[in-house]
Amino acid sequence: MEGKVKWYNIKKGYGFIQGEDGQDYFVHHTSIEQGARLNENTEVEFEAAETDKGRQARDVVLKGESKGPSKKAKEPKKEKDSDYYEQQDTGESPEDDADSSDFGEDDSESEREV
Repeated sequence: MEGKVKWYNIKKGYGFIQGEDGQDYFVHHTSIEQGARLNENTEVEFEAAETDKGRQARDVVLKGESKGPSKKAKEPKKEKDSDYYEQQDTGESPEDDADSSDFGEDDSESEREV
């Protein structure tokens, strides 16, 4: 849906957008595209949502701009971090790779009957 910002308070982090249907939609700063600034009469595009608290604008972008990552989007992990987590996810530790003879144990002794 398209609309125009009625008012938006940066300090409070919210405001209202008047939709093309003439209805007012509450907009919270977490619903605004990262880097976008809303000023009075700014033309925007958004997804209209009916909630238990009333009409809300979600995924708000400046009109004519493509939708980029929202504030909620996580940045990709650094390659270095990804390698770390992949290693951790295997469930193996470096000790699992070592064979017991590296620790002074003789396999034949560990298999003795008691």
